[in-house]
This record gives sequence, structure tokens and C-alpha cells, in this order.
Amino acid sequence: MRLTRREFAIISAAGAALPQTAFAQRSAPLITRAIPKTGERLPAVGLGTAEVFDTDDTETRKKAAAVVRALIEHGGSLIDTASSYGDAEIVLGEVTAPTGLREKLFIATKLEASPDDVELNRSLERLKTPKLDLLQLHNVDDPDQSLSRFREWKQQGVCRYIGITSTYHRSFPALEAVLTREQPDFVQVDYSLDNREAEKRILPRAAEVKAAVLTALPFGRGRLFRAVHGKPVPPWAAAFAGSWAQFFLKYLLGDPRVTAVIPGTSDPAHMTDNLGAMRGALPDPDQRRRMEQFVAAL
Repeated sequence: MRLTRREFAIISAAGAALPQTAFAQRSAPLITRAIPKTGERLPAVGLGTAEVFDTDDTETRKKAAAVVRALIEHGGSLIDTASSYGDAEIVLGEVTAPTGLREKLFIATKLEASPDDVELNRSLERLKTPKLDLLQLHNVDDPDQSLSRFREWKQQGVCRYIGITSTYHRSFPALEAVLTREQPDFVQVDYSLDNREAEKRILPRAAEVKAAVLTALPFGRGRLFRAVHGKPVPPWAAAFAGSWAQFFLKYLLGDPRVTAVIPGTSDPAHMTDNLGAMRGALPDPDQRRRMEQFVAAL
């Protein structure tokens, strides 16, 4: 059974009484990370849009507008989408461009294999922006794939950064090869407390080539929430996590190679909770190992 985060929040006792230390974190400075190639600081928690804003209708636009406002109001800026995420680019364009919010955001999108100007212009039109902050080659699966076209677009000023992505472990060898040869500004992979395959090859290589790291699916497609259903956040984690979402996100941010986490949500309350992970203390190496052991024992 797939348990949504909303269902989890309703039926779980975990959020009944948050530690007081968690509330004290609200006034702590924002955690930002430097993009290695330039030193530009990026807020460490962003928003993913896969399976969240993929239908362009009134209700979806309303939810997207509320989530984007929550993102900005609580110090975030990064939104990650893709040309293949249904109508997500359209929805984002409609809720950001007319309201003037675009200038406050770091917009990242993705193009599929062998992209051309037609696909790029389609994304720009849908997002209602002449320029992207990050343009990524999506789902790399061939070690010989090139970023030459992306570099041309970057030189033309269409995007400020270029990157590559994959959430398929079978494609990690190809991703690693392209990362090594092309040395993009960013790499995006799936990474969560119960899915740490990226730690073995992708994160070390990203550090070597000075690529910023975005982590998709930080809640393990909902597996982590299902695993802790009915359980409170352990007392030993109270110093850094005021909720399960913050527990899971701060585990990732405890790795200094991670530039930003990008959980998806259509709920502004969840967006606000997620953004709480970029305030206050982060778990140290010993605490991260304890978090791994805790989840492994569930």
C-alpha cells in the first residue's frame, strides 16, 4: 500500500508533540551550500515537481501557487522540473511569471536525450522565462552522451548552469562516465536514508569534478514515511529534527557533498516543514550512522 504524506500526517502519532528544540530552530540562520564551480550560495532545500504539478487545471495551479509562496517566504528558491513531467512546466510558468515570483527563484528543468532547440524553446515558452538557472540532460543512460549542445546554450546565455541526471541505478555507470568526461556544473541523483547507492560512486566523483549535487526522491518514494508510521521521532534526534521529514532531509544535508535536497509536495504545510530542514543543527557523522541503524532496524 502506498501511504501518502497527508495520510501519514493524519493517522500517525509522530507529529503529536514536537520537541521544543525543533521550534527554536525556526530563528536559526538558513543553511545554504556553495555551487562548487562559482561559489554562488543556494538554499539547501528546494521543491521537486515530478508527479506533483503534472496536470494543468485550476486546483493544481492553486496548490502550486501556495507551495511556491511558502518556498519563497521561508527562504527557499530552487524548483526542479522537466519537459517530461506532464504539464508541470506550464503550471509553474502560470503561477510564477504573472506574479513576478520568477526573479526570486532558481529554476531548473531537464531535457530528454538528443535535445534540440525545439524542445528547449518549448520549455522556455511553457515556463514563461527567457532564461533558466539550470538546464539538465535528463536520464543519462549512455556513457558517450555529450553536453556540447548544453554548453552552446550556456554560452548563448540561455542558462547559467548545466547538469545531468539519473534516478536509475542501472544507469549509474553511464552517469559516472559522463560526469567524469563532461564535468557538468550539477548532477542530480536519487538519494535517501534507505537508498544510499549514490554514496558509493556518484557523490565521490561529483566532488572530484566540482559538480553540485541535487538529491531527488529524498523520502524514498514514501518508503521512509511508511517505515516510521505510528512512531515518534526518537528523543536522541530532537536536537536537529522536529519532524520525520526533517529527520530524513537532514540526514542527506549532513553529507557536505550534497548541495540541495528537492522533495516534491503540493501541500504548503509540508513545504514549510521541509524547509525547516535548512535551519538549525545537522547530524554529525556519528548521529548519521545512528540514523542509518535506526531505519535499517525498522
